[in-house]
Amino acid sequence: MSKKLLLKDAHVEGIRYFETYRKQGGYGAAEKALKMTPDEILEEVKTSGLRGRGGAGFPTGMKWSFLAKPEGVPRHLVVNADESEPGTFKDRYLMEFLPHLLIEGMLISSYCLGSNVSYIYIRGEYSWIPDILEEAIEEAKAAGFLGKNILGTGFDCEIYVQRGGGAYICGEETALLESLEGKRGNPRLKPPFPAVKGLWERPTVVNNVESIAAIVPIIDITGAEYAKIGVGRSTGTKLISACGNINKPGVYEIDMTITVEEFIYSDEYCGGIPNGKKLKACIPGGSSVPIVPANLLLKTVNGEPRYMNYESLADGGFATGTMMGSGGFIVLDEDQCVVEHTMTLARFYNHESCGQCTPCREGTGWMYKILKKIEKGEGKMEDIDLLWDIQRKIEGNTICPLGDAAAWPVAAAIRHFRDEFEWHIKNPELSQTQNYGLANYADPIPAPTV
Repeated sequence: MSKKLLLKDAHVEGIRYFETYRKQGGYGAAEKALKMTPDEILEEVKTSGLRGRGGAGFPTGMKWSFLAKPEGVPRHLVVNADESEPGTFKDRYLMEFLPHLLIEGMLISSYCLGSNVSYIYIRGEYSWIPDILEEAIEEAKAAGFLGKNILGTGFDCEIYVQRGGGAYICGEETALLESLEGKRGNPRLKPPFPAVKGLWERPTVVNNVESIAAIVPIIDITGAEYAKIGVGRSTGTKLISACGNINKPGVYEIDMTITVEEFIYSDEYCGGIPNGKKLKACIPGGSSVPIVPANLLLKTVNGEPRYMNYESLADGGFATGTMMGSGGFIVLDEDQCVVEHTMTLARFYNHESCGQCTPCREGTGWMYKILKKIEKGEGKMEDIDLLWDIQRKIEGNTICPLGDAAAWPVAAAIRHFRDEFEWHIKNPELSQTQNYGLANYADPIPAPTV
């Protein structure tokens, strides 16, 4: 049974309300933190090895240490709750069912960072959750855990919820800050980075919901104990949003020591693939990370088991590996069409591009048109190489990572499933009535010979 830190009380009836959360030990970590110095809290976060849970996986303590502290200038914590990555819904779960866990994490983080005014920027489609968060904020304030002179410490902290307009681009931290300031959500050029000039040109830390929620158990059990959970640089627990062709879709908390095979097939987690179907492929970290076929998902190219952690999923680079990303785990069975899935993702990224950078603005639309043509049975062989060339010229040539997010799925699909693209082109009529199937995607890969 995997260790639970964030979801240990998720089953408790009424846990979303302050009284029940408090009875389960809630705000105990905040009381402990407020007796520590900000530097001591920062050291605990560094010791924990916590990495950002929004997708990039950057060490949280290091990110906090970059925060500029000019005399007399306010600082801000902004929680990125814009969770717009297709296949990812773990932050929604936390906010909907454990809002006080996030509020407590924000209180501790705000105290550490010296932020007297902090914000939750939430995606527009989560229309019902701001009411839940605002109710939790009012409960915390009434109990003395927010507002002026919290618990007599002299520390003041207010938290505000800002609803976004439903733009994927606002998940990028500088576009989020632009939107929070009331402007069009276009990414900013960096430097300066938000840690120096962020919200209203003030030093700002932007962290994902799960990252901030994880601060509570880190303070509660200490950073050293948190670091003992997991493996290597993949410390602590990780929330995974599992969906697609599995028997038990949902949000799971893992300690990153389990294999991918166990996660997909064990009854504790996804419960296998429905109707006895075979595994074809998986997108393990949200729609922007590279798709991998079954033979590279369950084992590395060296024949070793693939584990559910940052390092193991990335083993082999993009040639044979992928990324943990935001933990949006999308499983595809043998009946799924990779060409259609890739076209759907290309359509999404084309629609969500802010249009600021030419490679992204023009390239995403171009890729979608070509993929749509291939999927409809109207493609040509040269279209595959053209797609490869377009994605290559998008990647790394845009202000923000949306260009990379649009390019990587196309590159990985061609890299691993080129024969499926070719089959669509060679069999235009047949491709409209049936799918390519498995081919060799579920066959084990022989270990490379030296």
